[in-house]
Order: sequence, then structure tokens, then C-alpha cells
Amino acid sequence: MRALAHRNYRLFLVGQSVSLIGTWMQQTALAWLVYEMTNSPLLLGIVAFAGQIPTFFLAPVAGGLSDQFSRRRTLLVTQAIAMSQAAILALLMWTGQIEVWQIILLNLILGATNAFDMPTRQAFLVDMVPNREDLPNAIALNSSIVTGSRLVGPFAAGLMLAGIGATLCFAVNAISYVAVIGAYLLMRDLPQIRPAPGAKLGAGIVEGFRYAFGFPPICVLLLLMGMVSMMGMPMSVLLPAVASEVLHGGPDLFGLLTGATGVGALGAAVYLASRRSVLGLARRMALAGAVHGVAMITFAFSRNIPLSLGLLMAIGFTMMMQLAGGNTLIQTIVDEDKRGRVMSLYTMAIMGAAPIGSLIAGAIANHFGTTVAIVICGGCCLLGSAGFAAVLPRLRKHIAPVYRRKGILPAIAEGLEASAEIQVPPERAA
Repeated sequence: MRALAHRNYRLFLVGQSVSLIGTWMQQTALAWLVYEMTNSPLLLGIVAFAGQIPTFFLAPVAGGLSDQFSRRRTLLVTQAIAMSQAAILALLMWTGQIEVWQIILLNLILGATNAFDMPTRQAFLVDMVPNREDLPNAIALNSSIVTGSRLVGPFAAGLMLAGIGATLCFAVNAISYVAVIGAYLLMRDLPQIRPAPGAKLGAGIVEGFRYAFGFPPICVLLLLMGMVSMMGMPMSVLLPAVASEVLHGGPDLFGLLTGATGVGALGAAVYLASRRSVLGLARRMALAGAVHGVAMITFAFSRNIPLSLGLLMAIGFTMMMQLAGGNTLIQTIVDEDKRGRVMSLYTMAIMGAAPIGSLIAGAIANHFGTTVAIVICGGCCLLGSAGFAAVLPRLRKHIAPVYRRKGILPAIAEGLEASAEIQVPPERAA
């Protein structure tokens, strides 16, 4: 756990852990509330779409800004807005004035906020952990707290929904932001952002796109992240319908199903954090994609609660292997002056593709049932993993020069080469 040696990162880890538990409580409560109010998988998809689609349009702008302005200040603003959104939800529920259109609007606002928060936060990891050797461990630990909160938050939300209601979930989330805002305020000795002289936002965004999609390793990873998000994430949107219609349960079962996914994801995050290098990581990502697709298809036909919980653990594990693994590889090879912009594209691939998939999956489930929707999504994940595995051997000639230019440690260089299933001759090795 080398990243924990950095004080700023320790503060971030504590504050973010508390805040993310509240975030997952709100997401779980909101999904159940919408389904309870409408009984419509399509509206579940629309609400998810509203909360994520702003990222598709705004993340590149956010990435450009994060390479030019203070990342800590940006994060303080985004967290304050997110806190206000949760407080408004709690107030509307408490007064009994909540309506679906209000939920969609507030989710749209939160989505726009996250479009700036997520890429900035990803790039901010480097500010908190200046030692590049510790960066993969920092990314994996960050994934661990995300997935750990995904385990605790939905379980707590399920209990509150069954006993008290959604109001408390939203209120707890609003209060939880105090922890992460306090952590950011307590940080010190952060590096200053120094944009290139004469740098313009629009030109910088275009440059970021050209760099990312002109460099095959990053391009392939971004496409994989987009596919996993578009076809893998929508299943979580359909879980309220699965819990109610397929497994004949209530909010407590919905919380268990969501928590099971978190258990699997936490296992993957712990595994990634324990790795000393990225040796073979891309191969494992391709394998995880195949298992992910098979588990989704099997889950679609399951009518047994223990089996469904086990399959969701596998789904959570394999999804985290792909998303966190892709994050680690991209952060390892990206040029420093383009980190914010590239991480905004990573955010766009994850959060921008997911709402499109949610809308499609919700529409399919509305007309043909949740089983058909999940089977289609799982099949697409299988095809995506096969495509990713097929292109890995071609990445060698593009990755090797990066090692030489950046002076990456041999252990990391060898790991990336192995992850692309390539063999570098001794005279060309880093």
C-alpha cells in the first residue's frame, strides 16, 4: 500500500470513502423510488440517462480545464454542488412534493457536475501521489474505496428503504460530502498547474482528441471502456425490475443484489491493489470481459436468489477488472501534459456511453422483458472482449517508444509489454 505514504492521498481516501457511501445510498434509493413511483423499466433508463449523458458532452471541456486550472478548487466546487443536489432531493421527499420530472432534472444537474468532477479527480491522483511508482497502487486503492462503498451504501440504503424511506438516504448523502470537502481543504503542498504559454481551451481539447485517438493503445482502451459501460453498466439500472418482477423481492433484496455486485468489485479492486506491476494485466482484462459476458447471460435466466447473488459477484469482479485495469494502463502511458484531457475521455467513455446503453436496455426491457435485455447486453460484452484480445498483439510498436521517452521503470515496462502479449527484443527493451 505504497500510496498511503502520501499525506494528501490519505486525506483523500478517508474523505472519499465517507462521501461515496452516501453517494451509493442515494443512487440505490433513487432507483427504487423511481421504479416504485412508475413501475417502468423505461423510466429507470431515462433517469439514468439524464444522470450520465452530460458527461458525454462536457467531459472533454472539463479535461481541458483540469490541465489549466487548480484541480482542488474545481473539486471543491463540484462537491458543493453535489451536496446541494442531495439536500434538495431530501427536502422534496420530506415535504412530499417529489415528482419524476424533478428527479430527472436534479439527476441532469448532478450529471453535469460529475462531468467536471470525475476527470478532474482522476487527474488529481497524480497531484496527490507525485511518485509515479506509487500511482498504480493509488489507482487500485481508489477503486477499492469506490467498490467498498458500493457494498456498504446499497446495503444500508436497502435497510433504510424498508424501514424509514428514501428521505434519510438523501439526507445522509448530503451530510457525507462534508468529509471529502474537509479533506480537500486540509491538503497542502500540491503542485501548481502551469498551462503552456498561449494555451487555448478549444485548441487544447482538439489536441487531446487527436493524441488519444491517434495513439492506438489509448484508443483501444477507451473503446473497450465505452463498450463495457454501454453494455455492462445498464444491468444495474434494471436491478429494481429484476428484484421485483423476476425474483419477487422488495427493497431489501434490491439492496442485496446491488451489494453483491459491490462485493465482487471490491474483490477485484483488492486484487489490483496487491499487484506489484501491470504484468499481464491486459490479458486478464480480456479474460475478465469474456467471463463478464457469460455471467450476465447466465444471470438473465436465473430465478434462484443465491445463484443470482453469486453471478452478480462475478459480474462486479470482472467489470472492475476491466474498468480499473484500463484506468491503470492509461494513466501509466499517457503524456503528463495531456493527462487531464485523456482522463476526461476515459470519463466520457465510462459515464457517457452508459446512459445510451441504459436507455436502450430500458426500452428493450419495456417491450421484451428484462431477460432479453440482459442477454443482449451480455452477448455484446462477449464480442467486445474477443475484439480486445484480438488487437493486443499489435500494440507493441506503439507502446515501446513511450517507455524509452518516459523512462518508465523496467518492471512496469515489462508488465505493459506482457499485458499486450508482445515480446520486446533485448536491444529494444526499456
